[in-house]
Amino acid sequence: MAPKDAVVVGYDAISPLGSHLESQWEQALAGKSGIAPLTRFPLGHDFPVRIAGQVPAIDDADYPFLSARHQAAWSSPVFKYSMLTVARALAQSRIEILPAIAPRVAVTYSSAIGGLDAVLAADRELQRANKLPPPYANPNSCINMIGGKIAIQTGARGPITSTISACATGLTSMLIGAMFLAQDKADVVICGAVDFALVEPIVAGFYTMNGVYTPKEGQEHGPPEAASRPFSANRRGFVLSEGAGAVILATKEFSQAHGLHHSVELAGWGMTSDAHHFVAPYFETVRQCMAEAINDAAISPQDIDVVNAHAASTKVGDKVEYDALKAVFHESLPPVCANKSLIGHAMGASSVIETIFALKGLQEGLVPPTINYLPDPELDLDCVAEGQRRVQQEFVLKNAFGFGGCNSCAVFKRTD
Repeated sequence: MAPKDAVVVGYDAISPLGSHLESQWEQALAGKSGIAPLTRFPLGHDFPVRIAGQVPAIDDADYPFLSARHQAAWSSPVFKYSMLTVARALAQSRIEILPAIAPRVAVTYSSAIGGLDAVLAADRELQRANKLPPPYANPNSCINMIGGKIAIQTGARGPITSTISACATGLTSMLIGAMFLAQDKADVVICGAVDFALVEPIVAGFYTMNGVYTPKEGQEHGPPEAASRPFSANRRGFVLSEGAGAVILATKEFSQAHGLHHSVELAGWGMTSDAHHFVAPYFETVRQCMAEAINDAAISPQDIDVVNAHAASTKVGDKVEYDALKAVFHESLPPVCANKSLIGHAMGASSVIETIFALKGLQEGLVPPTINYLPDPELDLDCVAEGQRRVQQEFVLKNAFGFGGCNSCAVFKRTD
């Protein structure tokens, strides 16, 4: 391992399973679902989407960015949730960003959707009462402002960029962060993503795209917790959710020099563009992305112990990912874990939350179950449907694919 290679020194997540990581992990291992009735806004009797993965409130935590005054200005939840995950991840890493190291701390924390809710709320007031937008409306909607606020919060003064790549945003933020480290542009990177897409037109828009879960015509909605069904024969689209996750990367050299603990390294990665369709994934470039990540880690497919899949629960998407996995692994396909069965699809934040679950599993030798699974005869895989499984792991492959053909894959290696 080279001195400038990326190691993971801290992480934290908030998801529909809870606001504290350890309890989320326990629920994931127990196969508990975070999907419930949608309550983020009033639902008309004919509104087509009735369920979602919603995160708990965090207003009682003792942080300046959770004060009433701060939240009045920065009204979109993307700010307080992202900043809380960063504060916790940095505390876990034991890195204090003092002036001496601040110019070498980068920020790649981003979002796929950002604070559109704030602009929508301002527009509604403008139309309803001819009330001009508040001065913070536009800053709330700037996706790069999430990273900017995190830099202000932490004092990080190194490179900063927003790695917007749809549902792959969270994982892509880590890969771009690793590039900063490898090119000696930073010693530490604050990575991650946040998304709160449960806003009426966004939710309804995913319905008109035939993306989100809907029951078969003529059938009633079943239990919310049974709706997210990755790789299942009866999958009916993704369940929209929300959340945030932060991962702190550092060079091995910095970690050792500052006495930081790390047990996982980012061993290899790949990124590809489908150049094919605005939402439908493309087999060849998805396969290429996985293969590049494994090759970059200087290992063979047979060395991968677990795959943490993208697995959005769409008919086409799950089939393309499965076909690409078979093309890469042939008959040695390892267990494939699909966390969206538990937490739904948190847009750009999904891939970092799932990465954090993969890191927990890698460190503890455990794989959470894929719940709601009904075997699909076209998808011959082992998705740990029986419940949590103990699997000793050295290498884990994480997949993330997004609208516009944005593909990111990473291999993580346990180092202790």
